[in-house]
Amino acid sequence: MQLTQLKRLSILCLLLVFSLDLQAATVLVAVASNFTKPMNEIAEAFKKATGHEANLSFGSSGKFVAQIENDAPFEVLLAADENNPKKLEESGKGIANTHFTYAIGKLVLWSATPGLVDDQGKILDKGGFKHLALADPKLAPYGLAAEEALKNLGLLEKLKPVFVLGENISQTQQFIGTGNAELGFIAFSQVIGKDGKIAEGSGWVVPDTLHSPIRQNAILLKKGEPNPAAPALLQFLKSPEVLAIIKKYGYSLPQ
Repeated sequence: MQLTQLKRLSILCLLLVFSLDLQAATVLVAVASNFTKPMNEIAEAFKKATGHEANLSFGSSGKFVAQIENDAPFEVLLAADENNPKKLEESGKGIANTHFTYAIGKLVLWSATPGLVDDQGKILDKGGFKHLALADPKLAPYGLAAEEALKNLGLLEKLKPVFVLGENISQTQQFIGTGNAELGFIAFSQVIGKDGKIAEGSGWVVPDTLHSPIRQNAILLKKGEPNPAAPALLQFLKSPEVLAIIKKYGYSLPQ
């Protein structure tokens, strides 16, 4: 009798595991490069919490939009701005009324060399450098924010001749890290340490008053509509667990 009950319990457990496996899905996500570190951590938490997996691709928001418009298989977009998700909604490639702000980014002027960038960014006016890196403003919102900040400082035209443009914010960081550019504008999240300060090199966190808010929006794409993992990921981004991760990497949270 006990043996029969044990067999039934075993079968029920196997059926439960099999059922969970059937329900688990994988979502293909296009993610703005600045959000690489937090999104890798979020993807792990997402799998633990839901069983779903997030297959992540990182790059510039502008390039992702072009790829999605040309029928790339992405199911969710986490952009570095709010305009690109709106474009996709208007073109029918994004699902209406699904976009929302998941994080507000911070721009930093950074150098891999300790002591080179002062805590007020006065080096930009003082000079003494040959190259200033930033992500291409036509493709990357952080590059656009950097250009806007320089304009508001009255330094844009003066510094344009020394610009080195990265395809995205990750490539821009590589230019600076390898010394191909002495300094440049990247996302604070790329260089933040565990104490909430710049972990290495030297830098200046650009005041928010010098550029428009970097509202990073997510949107459910048309190809993700039938995939249960896609809306589940978007919902997970709003959870207290994820908001804590986002804040840890130096982003402000949407109100």
